[in-house]
Amino acid sequence: MSEFLVLPRQHHDDLVTTAYMARGYNADESAEGARLAAEAARHGIRTHHALKALHLDHLFGSATGGCVPGAEIEVLPSRFPASEIWNANKKLGQSVAYRAIDRAIELADQYGIAQISIDNAFHYLWGGGYVMAAAERGYIAYTNCTSTLAEVVPFGGKFPTLGTNPHSWGIPTMAASGFPLVIDWATSTVAMGRVQALKREGKQLPPGSAVDKDGNPTTDPHAVVSLLPFGAHKGYGLSLINELMAALIGGSLPTLRGRPVASEGEKSTSAFYFQVIHPDALSGKNFAQGRTQLENLGAVIADILGHGNDNAMLPGQLEAKARQQSDANGGLLFTAAELAEFNEINRELGRAEWNPETMKKAL
Repeated sequence: MSEFLVLPRQHHDDLVTTAYMARGYNADESAEGARLAAEAARHGIRTHHALKALHLDHLFGSATGGCVPGAEIEVLPSRFPASEIWNANKKLGQSVAYRAIDRAIELADQYGIAQISIDNAFHYLWGGGYVMAAAERGYIAYTNCTSTLAEVVPFGGKFPTLGTNPHSWGIPTMAASGFPLVIDWATSTVAMGRVQALKREGKQLPPGSAVDKDGNPTTDPHAVVSLLPFGAHKGYGLSLINELMAALIGGSLPTLRGRPVASEGEKSTSAFYFQVIHPDALSGKNFAQGRTQLENLGAVIADILGHGNDNAMLPGQLEAKARQQSDANGGLLFTAAELAEFNEINRELGRAEWNPETMKKAL
């Protein structure tokens, strides 16, 4: 951990909140943007913390009209009581997502299962953060979204027509493992945020992740133009699910997302989908050996990790370890290169720069 320096969360949140408010976002939106960014950093998600969030907003959000500070969510009519349809009106994605997961939990408490589909959205960054929060409250949660740009080449193709399109699941396994199981991934081999992080740190991509402007494979993050789906046709299929779900919600052509729309009446916004299930809604109440539902969940996990599988781990375990390390160090952990980029934001806002020389090194 010696490569990381410890930044007090209060300092982080103050800067990120100030940056959002300087761009016109209201206090609630700015605080929610800072909250998601801090939780991403706390859990070791280096691809979707504040630097990614503010960069994305600058390129495609408040500076270009892709995201509208202070926008209000419109809840559209639905004949299904456990299903809601929202028009986000380009509100900050993190604000929309936090509200959606909370509302889905309310509906799941009443109906056992709930879903919320969201049109006219702006990317919510780290999907795992929302399902993790629901799982920690005892619910099963899922979300997918279409990412801001089409940056991924479909399997067998040569032109990027898909987003990195993440899927995120959260399962309440705290009693069994001490942390919620969180499966969260982009459907590309790496996220574009990972490319940016490797560029920042002067490192190379793994082979088979990306192509350059001529469509040739590259491991140089500076040469990357498009990404490849993970697992060939399998990742392609998962990415395609997001595009088709978005199409059913109201999303338009993937190659128009995040870009100025030339054709009148077309759309360039993303779409979100959230689902929350109350565990009681799944229970058949017939568990082996008289186990309770949660005991049965723990028994299944123990069986999977048993039989000599000592080196196996659960999805979410690395994030839980990063969280423990962050909390033990009393702050959020960043590299010197990341702090240098944070200081660019400090300078833009006329704030005093942080001095890495005076910061504690992470243990």
